[in-house]
Order: sequence, then C-alpha cells, then structure tokens
Amino acid sequence: MSVEAIRAAALGDLPHAFLGRRGGVSTGVTAGLDLGRRGQDEPSAELAENRRRAVAAVLPGAALQTLYQVHGSEVATVRHADDGPARPRADAMVTDRPGLLLGILTADCAPVLLADAAAGVVGAAHAGWKGALAGVTDAALDAMEALGADRARVAAAVGPSIARRSYEVDDAFRRRFETAARENERFFADGGPGHHRFDLEGYVVHRLHAGGVGRVEALGLDTYADETRFFSYRRATHRGEADYGRQISLIGLR
Repeated sequence: MSVEAIRAAALGDLPHAFLGRRGGVSTGVTAGLDLGRRGQDEPSAELAENRRRAVAAVLPGAALQTLYQVHGSEVATVRHADDGPARPRADAMVTDRPGLLLGILTADCAPVLLADAAAGVVGAAHAGWKGALAGVTDAALDAMEALGADRARVAAAVGPSIARRSYEVDDAFRRRFETAARENERFFADGGPGHHRFDLEGYVVHRLHAGGVGRVEALGLDTYADETRFFSYRRATHRGEADYGRQISLIGLR
C-alpha cells in the first residue's frame, strides 16, 4: 500500500500533505506509517523507513525537521535541519528556507499547515487543546510575519484530528474555554451528564480567522472514528492498548 498524502486546496502547489497510517512498515497495534519517536535519538530501522517514505511522498530529497512537542505555544524559527536530540522544544515552527520539510506529529490533536506563498514563508503547528487555547497558531503567525509574511495572505489548513462527536470532555474542561472567552461556548455540544463534546477543529479554525488569516480550510477528518486511515491516542486508550501511533503532517518550500 502506498503512502496516502492528503492535500489541501488552500495550500495550492506548495509541497505539503497530511499523512495517515497508510503506506508504512510498522507492525502490531501501530501498524502502518507510524512516525512516533518514543524517545529515540537515532530512529529504529522501521522509523527510519517510515520517515524516508513520508519525505518522498511530499518533497523528495528534503531535510526533515520535527519538534519535541510539549503542548504549549512556543515557536521555533528553523534555518537548518537539526532533527536529533537537540531539536526544538516547541509546538510550532516556521521557515523561509527551501529544502526543509517541517513535520508535526499528531494522534488526535489538530495539525495546522500555514503558508504565505508570495513571501516564501511556511509554518506548521501542533494544536492540541492546551496549545490551541494558549495561542499556538497566533504565535506561529507572529513568527511568520517576522520572516516577511503577511497574515492577510496566509493560507492555512487544519488536518485530521479528533472530531466533536468523538471528543467528550468534562465541566472543568469547558470552563477553561469559557473563562478565556464566553463565546467559546459555541464549540461545545451536550454529552452525557456532566460532560460535553468539544469541537477542536472548529476552535482552531476560529483562532486562525481571529488571528487574521486570509484563507482557512478544515479537512473535517476524524482520527478517532477512521481506524483504517489514522492513529488515535484516545481510541487506543479506550481500548486499553499498550501504544498508539503518530501520524505526520508536512510542509516545505522547493
């Protein structure tokens, strides 16, 4: 099975894709294109092959850059690839350098790819609920503008993530968002007693529009519900599985 590269019309011909689990060599409960490092400084043979396949599907010959993701709002400006133990501790990165492929790992959180094609600046963000609420997309836009982008020209795409129908949260979770802004109540629907269903994708789209992004595309793909295409942390947890896979979303410049 070949790698499935899901592209967004908003990002045009720029090298980019949201990858799922199809087309990799990992086996067991994380079978497929699992890109999780699990503390590895040097990738295992399976991980190295999955990384090679991911890069080849989007920008062959590019240098892959990922992050040590910490569920925050820090942004790294990348000028050369350093994807070893010293890779940045951040949840977004931006670059204006051709030949670099920015990669965000997710397993229910929302991957966000951003580009100002006219300025030659791209970005990628890992927007879990903590990072999204803390403003990781706003911070990424600020970093892109520091490289010469104009947020009014920026196009953004929100890739596969857990959908509202699959994402049940408690009252305390909802209060965090409503304390930040009363209007955030619209991203919640009724769940079971004392529980609600949260629209992470919708919230991230809202933050991007509020941040001045000119065009935003949401792919509407549910990682939890579509086991054949995507890894899901919450699905694996509900099943009591020992591990879960991580998919990668990529963007770069030729």
